[in-house]
Amino acid sequence: MRQERRTSGRANPPTAGHMPWTSLEKRLYALICIATLFFACVTPPFQAPDENQHFMKALLLSEGGMLTKQQGAMIGAELPRAAIDLHDAHFPTRASPDARLFRPSMLMTAWDAGKSRADERRFADFPNVANYAPTLYLPGAAGLAIGKSLGLPHLGAFYSGRIVNALFALAMLAAALGLVPFGRNALLATALLPTFCYQNASLSPDAVINGTGFLGLALALRVGFMGWTAKRGLALYLIAPVLALAKGVYLPLMAAGLRWPESRRDLRPLPLLAAMVIGAFAFLLWMKLSGGTQALYHIVSRKTGETVMTAPLGQQLAVILHDPLAYLHILVTSVTERTPVYALQIVGRFGWNAILLPLLAYPLALAMLGAAIGSGSAMRVSWGQRLWWLAIAAGVALLIETAMYLTGTPLGADYIQGTQGRYFLPVLPLALLALMPAAPLRGARPLFAGSALLLLAIAAATVFDSFWVHGFVTADGMPPHHDPIRRLFLPSPRW
Repeated sequence: MRQERRTSGRANPPTAGHMPWTSLEKRLYALICIATLFFACVTPPFQAPDENQHFMKALLLSEGGMLTKQQGAMIGAELPRAAIDLHDAHFPTRASPDARLFRPSMLMTAWDAGKSRADERRFADFPNVANYAPTLYLPGAAGLAIGKSLGLPHLGAFYSGRIVNALFALAMLAAALGLVPFGRNALLATALLPTFCYQNASLSPDAVINGTGFLGLALALRVGFMGWTAKRGLALYLIAPVLALAKGVYLPLMAAGLRWPESRRDLRPLPLLAAMVIGAFAFLLWMKLSGGTQALYHIVSRKTGETVMTAPLGQQLAVILHDPLAYLHILVTSVTERTPVYALQIVGRFGWNAILLPLLAYPLALAMLGAAIGSGSAMRVSWGQRLWWLAIAAGVALLIETAMYLTGTPLGADYIQGTQGRYFLPVLPLALLALMPAAPLRGARPLFAGSALLLLAIAAATVFDSFWVHGFVTADGMPPHHDPIRRLFLPSPRW
């Protein structure tokens, strides 16, 4: 009996699913909500990458359209002229050596201008996002429709679309945090990165991509580690096609729930594999429905600085198949060269990747991620499973690079163009989870919370100061700098 008492007094081994929200986790989620809504309101129109094109695509969907069409060299749709002028006339995003500063009067002018020429329409060109699935734009389109129903001008509808998109992203994040059976802080740490909040606060489809990526991962882990139920299966089969339509390269994330079968009759892997097949089928079906055509567009080569055209997918694929070893060399050299850029963009680089945080914010973000890892997953996981997760994360990252070589790079180029750090955000929680110990390290959770709060406070101050107080210059690469102290403590427009 004494031996039984001693044994029963020991802590039970962590098991999947028994993970109620702690007060700290609730506060961190509230911090994400505050930061996201702050960015949605404070960031000027079209100051997220390609937000002007995403706005037009969402506007097309809000009017009942799904498919784009080609008119001469342009690919897009006919839309209200006043909405197109919101970008072209009032908030253009052309690169300029002159500092750009936004003022409240610019918003008032655009608000009043949006009330005129309500019936005029013209063709809008948005080739970069022409073939994106409409599911990516449903929340933003709903927000635009709400703004229109309230009688708001196009600028008001634009902000309404942003807010609805952000709220939808936050709802999906909450659902993923509730469903993940262990390692909640891996998702929270990624969501606390300024880039995550900033992108979800725009009209970018990143809000849906990040949300479905998190949900797909959480559901796969729940089914894989807690077993199959009818509700989990239904959710799994619903989220898999949405994830595939968001970005097909993220579908393999659901393989994180696969575990080595205990016997030949162990059928646990089958539901996850079936969900992934359904997702792949949905992706192929959309490609067929949309015509399966690739919209080519002009880009500025990061190697030469010249304006070049992206390559047709079939021809670029032939380049890879002709010499796979040469492509492997391109992949390795491009990733090696661009890794520092990806790291900056994953943490926070605002506007069209033009505004850097104070440089001390980046090691602070690394400390935050390290503390999140040290906070523990509340689940004992084998080394084989951890290596499997790291292999999936690395595989998805390589798929992202390959997809950008196929669709966003000049034909036969010896580099990969267009990959941005934010593309790796849906992959990051799985990599963090693979590194998490079961039990928390002493002091990790307070460090996690404190560094997250400080990081987002710095990001909020950077955004407000750079857009509305000091101004900024849209330029690629590191901005000019002279004083190393200013680089450490001030955002890049003040260097």
